[in-house]
Amino acid sequence: MAVYSLDPLQDPRWSDFVERHRSASLVHTTGWLKALRQTYGYRPVVFTTSQPSTSLENGVVLCRVKSWLTGRRLVSLPFADHCDVLIGDAAHECELLEGLQDVASRERLKYVELRSRGEERQHADWNASSTFSFHELDLRPSIDELFKAAHKTGVQQPIRRAEREGLTCDEGRSEKHIQEFYRLLLLTRRRHGLPPQPIQWFRNLAAALGDRLTIRVASKASQTVASILTLRWGGTICYKYGCSDARFHNLGGVAFLLWKTIQEAKQTDARSLDFGRSDLDNSGLITFKDRWGARKTSLNYIRHSAQPQQRLTESGGAKLVKQAFAYMPDMMLTTAGRLLYRHIG
Repeated sequence: MAVYSLDPLQDPRWSDFVERHRSASLVHTTGWLKALRQTYGYRPVVFTTSQPSTSLENGVVLCRVKSWLTGRRLVSLPFADHCDVLIGDAAHECELLEGLQDVASRERLKYVELRSRGEERQHADWNASSTFSFHELDLRPSIDELFKAAHKTGVQQPIRRAEREGLTCDEGRSEKHIQEFYRLLLLTRRRHGLPPQPIQWFRNLAAALGDRLTIRVASKASQTVASILTLRWGGTICYKYGCSDARFHNLGGVAFLLWKTIQEAKQTDARSLDFGRSDLDNSGLITFKDRWGARKTSLNYIRHSAQPQQRLTESGGAKLVKQAFAYMPDMMLTTAGRLLYRHIG
């Protein structure tokens, strides 16, 4: 069976297909793809077994990443925790994967990477590349049941502390919200020894996704203490980014904002809260998500590559780079993020 390609930003069949496919998520939409193109220059492409000018029955969306630093490759999708291959049956999936192998060979790509959820399936010539923890919270129980299921000292007490301290929540997607969020993101990334994503990424996401994106900012009086950015697609809320001022961690700002998100989600009949992926060695983040009562599973990425892929470990050099990021002036740190992230994908 032949495999065809299309431009999802130009072909209206893709948006129609995403709207009706049960496994689609916000990262499949043209809004996410437009933000990737505008911020990082990645070109999106969809491969399908459906013939041109016919209704789509399946598809895998990827971005072409061209980098002198990290190589030429296809990724589904950059900066997405997961992006399922949208299929009708297993036969379609096999055809699509074979088609991607042909593309990788023909274009001499370093690799093709897929970031699907669900059961890990074995495919010839595709190997596991990365494994993460993935958390998702079922929002169908009552709000009281959700609160009682959360960890007493790790979640319940910080929420109660925030309420006693009089924290307020302001939400939106204006330039003011983006600026407040980004100031805290810069502080958080510096603590972790990492550069922040470019601020234009968040501006482009807000413009492209509209009311599917919400920034929530927690404040005590006039002092901003924490912020989170969430995405909405159908019945799923995705907790995509969180940041805070370490001086005010005792106020429980992030827990307060997540609880506000859950309360509002319940009012709009959302069914789940996607907490996203966590590195396996990030025990603190994994514990934080566990304490909300979220279900933990494995998220396995797979790659097709002509060359064996080696797992990367943090070397002494990488630790020194993190230390350097931690002490860079703000302008240098944001510049580093703007230059580096387009190579990461």
